[in-house]
Amino acid sequence: MNQRSVTVAAGLLVALGFASGATAQDRGFITIASTTSTENSGLFESIVPQFEQATGIEVRVVAVGTGQALRIGCNGDADAVLVHAPAAERQFVREGCGVDRREVMYNDFVVIGPGRDPAGVADADSAVESFGIIAKAEAPFASRGDDSGTHKKELGIWAEAGIDPAGSWYRELGSGMGAALNTAAGMDAYIMADRGTWISFDNRQNLEIVFEGDPILFNQYGSVLVNPERHDIKHELAMEWHDWLVSEDGQAAIGAYRLRDQQLFTPNAN
Repeated sequence: MNQRSVTVAAGLLVALGFASGATAQDRGFITIASTTSTENSGLFESIVPQFEQATGIEVRVVAVGTGQALRIGCNGDADAVLVHAPAAERQFVREGCGVDRREVMYNDFVVIGPGRDPAGVADADSAVESFGIIAKAEAPFASRGDDSGTHKKELGIWAEAGIDPAGSWYRELGSGMGAALNTAAGMDAYIMADRGTWISFDNRQNLEIVFEGDPILFNQYGSVLVNPERHDIKHELAMEWHDWLVSEDGQAAIGAYRLRDQQLFTPNAN
């Protein structure tokens, strides 16, 4: 092959590379602080490669509880956050830690417990009543206890029920959703979980959904950019991720993710 042919061939390869989408790491990486539920559910494993292929930007995920994810963002140790505690997300923006909060997707929380349901939670008419039944029976309850979005929601329901949970029946674990479900399965305990992680969870043992469907259990996820005026971050690259999540392609990727013939998250870009 002569030099002209080599040059033409090289040009064609470059053109094909752009046509088919850049390879991840071509343009560097961003760090996303997110919840354990997005990781444990397998969502990121499904959608991140699609974003990387489309943009050439590598995504590195730090999966922790929502409270910790927001602290990581506020410290400038991430470029964006994807979490599920709307009140805390808005506070994150008000305090100047983040900018441009956008709603991305939702699912719901469910109350899990032993299939035999010894406390009789299935008879409840509301999530608040179900928690009251558990407390009255002093049935074992496993709490994440980690300042996560799930933990914040759980504490809110206890507060609505007028109950300050304490005692040997109430176990604060300080762990992620998957690990907490494993502990609850071993204890034969009640627990509140996000539906996405529950669908993907394999070690169910005797656990089943014992209560669901109350509007209070709605679970909204939001993406927030870390404030570039406060920290030296990869704001422009993170903006591409932020935009992609609410784009037609990003929303389709989220909606298409299924396990056990069930959709784990419903896109609702805003």
